[in-house]
Amino acid sequence: MLLAIKEMKYDKLKYSLVIGIMVLIAYVVFMLSGLADGLKIEFRQVVDDWNGQEIVVNENANRSILGSMLDEKDLKQIEGTETAPLGFVNAVAERGDAQENVAIFSTTTDAFILPSLIEGEMYTDDDKKEVIISEDLLEKGFKLNQDIKFGQSDDSFKIVGVFEKTSYSALPVVYTSLSNWRALKFPNQNTQANEMAPISAIVLENKGTINKDEVENGNSLEKLSKQMFINELPGYTEQDLTLTGMVYFLFVIVVAIIGIFMYVMTLQKQSLFAVMKVEGVRTSFIATSMLYQSLLIGVFGVAIAFLLAVLTAQILPSGMPFAIEYQRWALYSGVLIIVAVLGGIFSLKTVTKVDPISAI
Repeated sequence: MLLAIKEMKYDKLKYSLVIGIMVLIAYVVFMLSGLADGLKIEFRQVVDDWNGQEIVVNENANRSILGSMLDEKDLKQIEGTETAPLGFVNAVAERGDAQENVAIFSTTTDAFILPSLIEGEMYTDDDKKEVIISEDLLEKGFKLNQDIKFGQSDDSFKIVGVFEKTSYSALPVVYTSLSNWRALKFPNQNTQANEMAPISAIVLENKGTINKDEVENGNSLEKLSKQMFINELPGYTEQDLTLTGMVYFLFVIVVAIIGIFMYVMTLQKQSLFAVMKVEGVRTSFIATSMLYQSLLIGVFGVAIAFLLAVLTAQILPSGMPFAIEYQRWALYSGVLIIVAVLGGIFSLKTVTKVDPISAI
């Protein structure tokens, strides 16, 4: 270790350059990881907020809430846990000339999936045109007690409550009653509240069972775990694989850069290594010194990049999806340091081939 540190101090410029490259690569790794985690949260946050373990959809809906359609009577098929009916539709919220894409969910006012309000009051289960909105819509100009419209509907809906910021598929979330949702989802149909009234899905608080004999002529139901449901969100898995794949590719780049740098440095110091061997310095001592150099390059580069990424996260705009998962960053830090050491191992064979006679 002492020899490695002395040599790095002696040749500051060369080692500073390779540490700088290591900083840049590690910085990109942390930023990509933060962006990937931020996007994942924006896609799935409302599902996590439900605090449910399973979601039931129509068996023919390809595991997606978008194409799922059930009836309220299907709630009777679920046994062993508390359930919450769920309606879903994407819409455009309009306030004057301003528009905003939103994800509208509906359920009963006593459902366990509803968020706690931070302002205002809960909507009612009757036909009143009332909604509650995610806090981030306030940042976009929406206000409590304001009247808004959705899509092609002629009805005005009053914002009566606000809950903490959440999102679904990167869209702000709105909650309303099932009757209001049915009016938006089926504008030209009479969908009175009864056992045949449509819903999109059923959220289970704990793991439950489906009793297919409970309701005659009931829909074919498919029960999904929360994670399975999230993985089927449009674009969620593809996006995660793309960004994660980029991170893994950067690990390969680190091995290549450190390996090339250490190999070139080894070639330049062959005569020095020969002299050291003549003086009785063991090959293993020289090799260990080179590995320590790779380790120090990795540690310094990752530490600086980690600090820069954390500082950068503090100044990013609020609209940019970014999240710091410290456990994941710690894992990536360890991997980066390990691959930096692996890059140094590639040059050890050159050290073993140095002939002491060449120094005489």
